[in-house]
Amino acid sequence: MEPDLQRELIPRADVLHLIHSLDHLKITFLGAAKQWQLLDADTGDVPAEPSYTELLQHAADAQDLSRDIVQLAANFARGPHSTTRAGRAVLARLATAATMSSHAAPRFSETAETSLSLPHAASPTARRDRANSMVIDHASARAYLRRASQALGEAAKELRAHLDFQRFLSEVAPRAVPAPPPAPSSRHR
Repeated sequence: MEPDLQRELIPRADVLHLIHSLDHLKITFLGAAKQWQLLDADTGDVPAEPSYTELLQHAADAQDLSRDIVQLAANFARGPHSTTRAGRAVLARLATAATMSSHAAPRFSETAETSLSLPHAASPTARRDRANSMVIDHASARAYLRRASQALGEAAKELRAHLDFQRFLSEVAPRAVPAPPPAPSSRHR
């Protein structure tokens, strides 16, 4: 195999480890987006007195998830594989996931903050406007989690394609190099 091509390959063990990490984070983000609910399950409305503590916990947990992605992206960026063709593609997906995840926590925080003022709204219109604001902020935060999950899945897909490329090269490479001709035998004289 040519040296330039060899430098482009990320070791299989590293790829498998990273895919495992990405798949785990993807599932975690998607689960959080589905699990963290604002609206009452029975009525579909904002609760009369939403739990500030629960909503703030969504923000704290989203911040922790974002930190995990940012750390993963930073570690990958510092590594030797981030400059390969596949590595650059993975790093771009990780950067998107880090950006999307970093937008979720502030939206959850805004939802929690608005929940404190909801019971003290001066009028039904003010309460409705604040409730609508909470719904929009919370839904936006969850959408950011889903987008982060999607970007993590795309990064894993890039790595799986890289493994397929490695597998292809391992099958083609032995056939591409012709076998040396047999050495002449000295017994035929």
